[in-house]
Amino acid sequence: MSSFALITFILVLLVVFYVISVYNTLVVARQRIKESWSDIETELKRRYDLIPNLVSTVKGYAAHESETFEKVIKARNLAMQGGSVAKTAENENVLNSALKSIFALSESYPDLKANQNFLDLQNELTDTENKIQASRRFYNTMVLSLNTKIEMFPSNLIASLFHFEKKDFFELDEDQRKSVQNPVKVSF
Repeated sequence: MSSFALITFILVLLVVFYVISVYNTLVVARQRIKESWSDIETELKRRYDLIPNLVSTVKGYAAHESETFEKVIKARNLAMQGGSVAKTAENENVLNSALKSIFALSESYPDLKANQNFLDLQNELTDTENKIQASRRFYNTMVLSLNTKIEMFPSNLIASLFHFEKKDFFELDEDQRKSVQNPVKVSF
């Protein structure tokens, strides 16, 4: 075998190993996105399960606020439908707004504010919201990683060759961003 053929063979082999390495890196990134989305869905389901208990507790004190309860239940049912990342984010933003109205009701009902069941549910929802935020941050980090690899040269060539697609971030809408920066003050 001539030295030219040997050098060509080694170069082709290096290119093949590089393509395999980049491909595997992209696959790992895509799987991490799936895993992190699953974490978000788990926490969202936990929150969906807590909402009926919260509504029942508040109903006992504010039965005439049926419009607020219907709004929360409707938003919960809409959010549970899932869909794309963007649709899920949109539905979650609606649900978050509806939940704020439930907590705002407690201001008008001192007995509700003192109810241990209500306080426990509020703490569980707060804990769940924190877990959702952490999961969302991890998911968005994984999306950023994959999207960057898909756009960067030369990995973009391999991503294009194997049809890797950019993923959507799970983002808050503008009202949610403002409420995170300046949360509504509700004292219990």
